Amino acid sequence: MFFKLSVLFLSLLFTSHSLNQDGLFLQRVKLGLSDPAHSLSSWNDRDETPCNWYGITCDSSTHRVNSVNLSSSELMGPFPYFLCRLPLLTSINLGNNSINSSLTDDIATCQNLESLDLSDNLLVGSIPASLSELRNLKQLNLESNNFSGVIPAKFGLFQKLESISLAGNLLTGSIPSELGNISTLQHLLVGYNPFAPSRIPSQFGNLSNLVELWLANCNLVGPIPESLSKLTRLTNLDFSLNRLTGSIPSWLTGLKSIEQIELYNNSLSGRLPLGFSNLTMLRRFDASTNQLTGTIPTQLTQLELESLNLFENRLVGTLPESIANSPNLYELKLFNNELTGELPSQLGLNSPLKWLDVSYNKFSGNIPGNLCAKGELEDLILIYNSFSGTLPESLGKCDSLGRVRLRNNRFTGAVPEEFWGLPQVYLFELEENSFSGKVSSRIASAYNLSVLKISKNKFSGNLPMEIGFLGKLIEFSASDNMFTGPIPGSMVNLSTLSMLVLGDNELSGGLPGGIQGWKSLNELNLANNKLSGPIPDEIGSLQVLNYLDLSGNYFSGKIPKQLEDLNLNLLNLSNNMLSGALPPLYAKEMYRSSFVGNPGLCGDLKDLCLQEDDSKKQSYLWILRSTFILAVVVLVVGVVWFYFKYQDFKKEKEVVTISKWRSFHKIGFSEFEILDFLREDNVIGSGASGKVYKAVLSNGETVAVKKLGGESKKDNTNDSSEKDEFEAEVETLGRIRHKNIVRLWCCCNTGDCKLLVYEYMPNGSLGDLLHGSKGGSLDWPTRYRIALDAAEGLSYLHHDCVPPIVHRDVKSNNILLDSEFGARVADFGVAKVVQGVNKGTESMSVIAGSCGYIAPEYAYTLRVNEKSDIYSFGVVILELVTGRLPVDPEFGEKDLVKWVCTTLDQNGVDHVIDPELDSRYKDEISKVLDIGLRCTSSFPIGRPSMRRVVKMLQEASMGQKPTANKNDEKPSPYYHEEVSDQGSLVQEF
Repeated sequence: MFFKLSVLFLSLLFTSHSLNQDGLFLQRVKLGLSDPAHSLSSWNDRDETPCNWYGITCDSSTHRVNSVNLSSSELMGPFPYFLCRLPLLTSINLGNNSINSSLTDDIATCQNLESLDLSDNLLVGSIPASLSELRNLKQLNLESNNFSGVIPAKFGLFQKLESISLAGNLLTGSIPSELGNISTLQHLLVGYNPFAPSRIPSQFGNLSNLVELWLANCNLVGPIPESLSKLTRLTNLDFSLNRLTGSIPSWLTGLKSIEQIELYNNSLSGRLPLGFSNLTMLRRFDASTNQLTGTIPTQLTQLELESLNLFENRLVGTLPESIANSPNLYELKLFNNELTGELPSQLGLNSPLKWLDVSYNKFSGNIPGNLCAKGELEDLILIYNSFSGTLPESLGKCDSLGRVRLRNNRFTGAVPEEFWGLPQVYLFELEENSFSGKVSSRIASAYNLSVLKISKNKFSGNLPMEIGFLGKLIEFSASDNMFTGPIPGSMVNLSTLSMLVLGDNELSGGLPGGIQGWKSLNELNLANNKLSGPIPDEIGSLQVLNYLDLSGNYFSGKIPKQLEDLNLNLLNLSNNMLSGALPPLYAKEMYRSSFVGNPGLCGDLKDLCLQEDDSKKQSYLWILRSTFILAVVVLVVGVVWFYFKYQDFKKEKEVVTISKWRSFHKIGFSEFEILDFLREDNVIGSGASGKVYKAVLSNGETVAVKKLGGESKKDNTNDSSEKDEFEAEVETLGRIRHKNIVRLWCCCNTGDCKLLVYEYMPNGSLGDLLHGSKGGSLDWPTRYRIALDAAEGLSYLHHDCVPPIVHRDVKSNNILLDSEFGARVADFGVAKVVQGVNKGTESMSVIAGSCGYIAPEYAYTLRVNEKSDIYSFGVVILELVTGRLPVDPEFGEKDLVKWVCTTLDQNGVDHVIDPELDSRYKDEISKVLDIGLRCTSSFPIGRPSMRRVVKMLQEASMGQKPTANKNDEKPSPYYHEEVSDQGSLVQEF
């Protein structure tokens, strides 16, 4: 090291006669930064000045450096304070790099600085108040870092500041009113920070030069202050994603320079104000997801708007015809209101309309024929209205269409030929209408089609063979129509097909040959047709098939034994012409309903025969064998087994009726065998809802048995409803199939005893492993994988289940680990069941979660939803990063979330990360920590969806900066995309 420094010193000394002082300072800057992309390779010592170096600009007369722009250069390291030695430097831009550590008060030595841009870096700690000492500073951009703490009140001392952006950090406290003293300020952007609940400072009305005010997702409460009416130069106003209340102030229509107003996702109420005719510059207005009432003012629709979003309100009345005259309108989203009448007949004729969504209203009449007049329409979403008539022929020429959703209306007539073959369409949903005619062979041109839903119409004729040419087709639903003829043989080529639903038609013929090509098929429903012939053995090769319904047809022959190779959640072969013996796996009483109505099938299941030879001799032998076994059980095993191993069950008066057992997957063990392991020496865990037992079965398989607590004998008034609730809950859980969710094999409910049999996780729970004696054995890659696995499981519950499932008790003890440390979510939904059957308990997990994981809003709403799960999952992330318990005496009155925030503010990220973790993963850990903090936002609307959390975690591993939602991907106040779950159904595609 000494040798290197000596060489460097001699080198600088030797070259000092050629490279000026500014160049020497920049050489020191280069030494302090890591440059893996070699962006600074031109910074050599052979030049007299650095003026030709990459990113350097000099004064033309003095040849001294006045600007350094190294943005997007992949540089790493702390902020290079040697830049402040450059006497004429006025501008520094290090945006979009990996500048880390924290800023110190040394930044104040850059006395001549007019512009400082450190956005999109990895800076942490507090923002130094000494920045206010830079008297010449005009531009300050610190957005998209990890700064914490409060915005310094001293920032009100800036004398020339024109723009300040602190958006996308971890700032707390409240927005200081002192910022209202910066009379020169034109741009104030502090959105997307976890501030404490606070009001918009009325002092901001003093910022007479302000043109941009971006306070999105700042945890703002209360009304919009009247003082802001003085901001007459304002062009962009964004108060979205807050908790603002009251009405939209009428003075807003007096801001004649305004171009964009963003008020979505608040709690604003009342009517839209009059006077919009004054806003001649307004181009975008978004007040969606509020509680607005009344009608859409005609004055608003007479403006030259580009985007109008008023979805998820309580608006009534009609959509004014004048909206069709807006020459630049490209986005119109009004879904989830109570609007009536017809759409304007000229809509789309005068504007480049791209996105039209008026779902979940009461619109009626025909679809305007000019919607795609400019050839740019991409989304046509009209679901759940009362539209009628036929589809206009003009839509068949709209090649730009990608999503067509017309479900649940009153459309009639034939679908235009060209409409079937739109080249860009990937979602085609015509369900629940009265369309008729045939599916055109031109559908082959729709080569991007992924989802085709045309069920519950009056389509007829043969299914065209061209459907088999749609190589990207994932879902095809055409049930409840009048289709005839065979299933096209070409459809077996659809290797990506996941769902094929053709039930309730008049299809004939047999299953096409080569169905083993359906490698991705998850659901096959051909019920209630006129299909015939044998069920091919190849059906057993469809390894991911979960749902098989061939009922109500004329299938004949034997049931393929290969069905035993499938893990079916639903099997229905009833009401056919099948004959012969049942496959042994399905020759059980519980499967009787799957086979009834087949007179030749084992005497229509009279004895559920297990073998083909049904002669008197075989029956006699079977009776003798059964009698012998029964005698052995009664005379020998009964005394020993029943007395010693079921003593505890007799004491608790819990009689398990085997007929109450229900299986959801193919199981290779007896239900009686499970009961043998419900002993104290097999207990592997317990909680408020009951005990968990480990059962090592005779076939070598290991399962976990959860025994739910018995109900009180004192109150049986709700016995029936509770039983129904349990049955409904378990029915939902039993259908779930996901690699990151613990599988429920079977269950039992006798009223007195409730048992759930799950797959066994050999590495136990994350909580035990993380906080037990082996906590240090979990390295960061393993912890990261656990976080991602669990997030994908919860995302499946929230977004892919119908109806969506809220876990209600997400915690590290409910995340189980398999032999490879893959994570699986457990105990989802059971908390709701336990709440019904254990009314007397006061356990937090029975109420709605566990201590330390409960979202803060539960204290005043007493309700849980998917946002509650996201908060709890954020706590799990913080556990993985810190290695600490969610509640610890060391925290005092704080929980883990508050401890992390406080420690970050006072001591930085190094004091938060688990010291057992390898420091080389620090950058990735910091990104995951940021995700955890976003998930634990005190305000539910500030938490990303689980689908977004999965994406953020994936980005963290790929070296990208995680974004909290769609709006964060481009953190410009001028960029906004719709944020709407629609119950996980309406905006699914």
